[in-house]
Amino acid sequence: MNNTLFIIPARGGSKGIPDKNIKLLGGKPLIQWSIDIARQLVSDENICVSTDSEKIKETVERIGLKIPFLRPAELATDQSGAYEVLLHAISYYEGLGKNFERMVLLQPTSPFRKIEHIREAVEIYSSDLDMVVSVRESHDNPYFNLFEENSNGYLIKSKDGSFARRQDCPPAFAYNGAIYVININSLKQQPLYKFHKIRKYVMDEVSSIDLDTPLDWAWAEFLLEKEIR
Repeated sequence: MNNTLFIIPARGGSKGIPDKNIKLLGGKPLIQWSIDIARQLVSDENICVSTDSEKIKETVERIGLKIPFLRPAELATDQSGAYEVLLHAISYYEGLGKNFERMVLLQPTSPFRKIEHIREAVEIYSSDLDMVVSVRESHDNPYFNLFEENSNGYLIKSKDGSFARRQDCPPAFAYNGAIYVININSLKQQPLYKFHKIRKYVMDEVSSIDLDTPLDWAWAEFLLEKEIR
């Protein structure tokens, strides 16, 4: 994976769970879960933690991973998008003469992804794709129990279909936030939400856990305690 840059974005501000990225989960900072798994796949030179926070920087460097830069303040607000953050990191490495073909984006909030998940997602990737993204099968389905309001204010199914049971519907998938394998040339041309050539990598429910709220965190701690992961 020498042509792959692993990026772990970690903004300092977190409203749902204060200091989430450095809060201890299972005895180690949350961000370390992603760093540890990236280190099993590439050398530290190919791992970039993009952060605006001195506290996160200090935590990561205690783990032994050098932070190459602190993210500019304008890329660390609630309104900052992932697109600009990723382009900033790419630009930094290109300035060093390092031109990567693809990027693996690992969000710190997905601690239960496994190394085989990343390897298998990368195997799906090819240079004619924009992205391979990890998903989970959704319990909610636009043919069955997802609705929108029509012009009269009445609820209508999001997609037409006559299905008596959700199990009979075509499967629907939700991004789980764990793994994004991104074509860097595609990213330079347009943001992720405009990508069209996307392949899925399906993960199980537990591995798909995304920590956003205190309830999510309590659930993750319970699973660790019960050794369910």
